[in-house]
Amino acid sequence: MTKDTLGREAYLERLLAAPHPGTDKVLAFYDHRVGAVCTDASLMLLPLDDHLVHRGDGVFETLKYIDGKLYQLEPHINRMKRSSKAIYLDPPCSWDEVAEIVQDVCRAGELRQGNVRILLGRGPGGFGISPYECPEPSLYIVAYKISPKPEEVYEKGATAFRTTVPAKQSYMARIKSTDYLPNMLIVREAHEKGMDFGLCFDDHGFLAEGSTENVCLVDAKGRLVVPEFTNALAGTTLLRAVELLGDEVMVLRRNVRESEIYDAKELMVVGTTLDVLPLVRFNGRPIHDVKPGPVGKRMRELLQHDLQENGIPLFD
Repeated sequence: MTKDTLGREAYLERLLAAPHPGTDKVLAFYDHRVGAVCTDASLMLLPLDDHLVHRGDGVFETLKYIDGKLYQLEPHINRMKRSSKAIYLDPPCSWDEVAEIVQDVCRAGELRQGNVRILLGRGPGGFGISPYECPEPSLYIVAYKISPKPEEVYEKGATAFRTTVPAKQSYMARIKSTDYLPNMLIVREAHEKGMDFGLCFDDHGFLAEGSTENVCLVDAKGRLVVPEFTNALAGTTLLRAVELLGDEVMVLRRNVRESEIYDAKELMVVGTTLDVLPLVRFNGRPIHDVKPGPVGKRMRELLQHDLQENGIPLFD
């Protein structure tokens, strides 16, 4: 069937009328090509020739703000610097300006809580693979409504399993790139199995991470065991939680095998939106007494307090 060929005005009119699922969740966004913040989600569009789109050539970060306070902006920006350096990509403006725009976008959305995503791409310029065909990097920042887990999940705990999707190669796992195809496959498999989280393991059988979460456990001696970040992204939330724990709990950083999970007193996933969520069953088998434990609860409590005390105020 022959499709219509439209000019600029007719195409824009049809484009703005086209379905765009999810725009009801978008609060505000920024596109560096335009250089302004917009609150009309129907205009949130990426060029098809941006290598961020057709090559996955870019990096990203996701932050949250609660009660009008933006959490861990500096650690997220610093990690994004490391990711972008690893793929030889610089933003089209200074990193300080990126941090300022993040706050502007959050404020423009007017809600006092949400998530904000920073996307830094190679930029538009062609459909090849060479980074040199892109004259300028792209920068997109979007604030959107947060979807927190209900409190009852934290009270009852969640389930997890060993996914068939292997952990990423070490050098790729440490870069927070926009290529999240393996992560998507973990989420899909979890859905198919009726589980909450899939946990991946590396080629040596060591525990790596979840689809978007770090994993840690409390061993039989009450020590918090954090798997090495060899095949996992070093999580800003987990690192901050460990820092906040201080001397309250002994912390070990080492490789973890699947068999150790079954002997753990606590198992938990840790992430920006989740904070700390206890897992009470793994591969259908109970973790300890099948109840959330005290260390995970304490970590979440410390993170929530830290946000209130040290989050960046967005509104007067």
